[in-house]
Amino acid sequence: MPSAIWSGTIGFGLVSVPIKVVSATKSQDVRFNQLEEGTNARIRYRKVSDATGDEVPNERIVKGYEVASGQYVVVQDEDLKSLAPKASRTIEIEDFVDLDDIDPIFFENPYYLAPDPGAGKAYKLLVDAMTELRKVAVGRVVMRSKESLVAIRPLDGILCLETMRYADEINPIEGLLPEDVEEAEPTKRELDMAKQLVETLTTEFDPTKYHDEYREQLLGLIEAKQAGQEIVAEPVVEERGKVVDLMAALEASLSRAGRGGTPGESDEEELPPAADAKPRKRGRKSA
Repeated sequence: MPSAIWSGTIGFGLVSVPIKVVSATKSQDVRFNQLEEGTNARIRYRKVSDATGDEVPNERIVKGYEVASGQYVVVQDEDLKSLAPKASRTIEIEDFVDLDDIDPIFFENPYYLAPDPGAGKAYKLLVDAMTELRKVAVGRVVMRSKESLVAIRPLDGILCLETMRYADEINPIEGLLPEDVEEAEPTKRELDMAKQLVETLTTEFDPTKYHDEYREQLLGLIEAKQAGQEIVAEPVVEERGKVVDLMAALEASLSRAGRGGTPGESDEEELPPAADAKPRKRGRKSA
């Protein structure tokens, strides 16, 4: 089990549920270091002054907010401390809302809320009530000296806390759609066929069937290079979008979906392979 990053209580009404917060996700990204070619020495970065080019020690670095090009307001640590939210160990629930009322675009980072020993009954009472009513609790929490708006929702018998974006952090959608989309009006037959295609391809969501194929290929490439294999890269082929007959595309997609194929696949012509590097086994070159 991941280690707790915060502990406190959930408060709703006069009921308090002691909990601890643990991360719900972990990054699996493949990360690279920058090296000097030929020596493989790590590349390091220095903090230097734009004015002198000299390195600046940490004790002489202050925070500044740019109010105009090249003009800054310096903000001291003491200034920030005066605005720091009051430390609290309680997630005070402000509202309960319907799950369907919160668009996923507002969710940011997920965490699990695990009950402390002895808090099981109160914890399960909250989980069961929210699950049956399909409600999400909205409140605030102070973690790492920062106050965050959070949503707490039941997930497979446990509470999941999601830090949330505020409304003014969501970009508006106005102006994103070109005129031809705004004015487009599919025919009833086109809409019926599109709905039929969606229903044909509908299944239960199984997250284990989806893999980060790029990461798997990248790790395979690294392993092959470590073993001394020669890497041969496929040529990059870019396909421009094609204007297709919508009805013909829908009919062909439905036909292929009915045969168990993937819509978009062609019986006669395959798309060019992705531009991923495939290792080819060769003997290690002698020095």
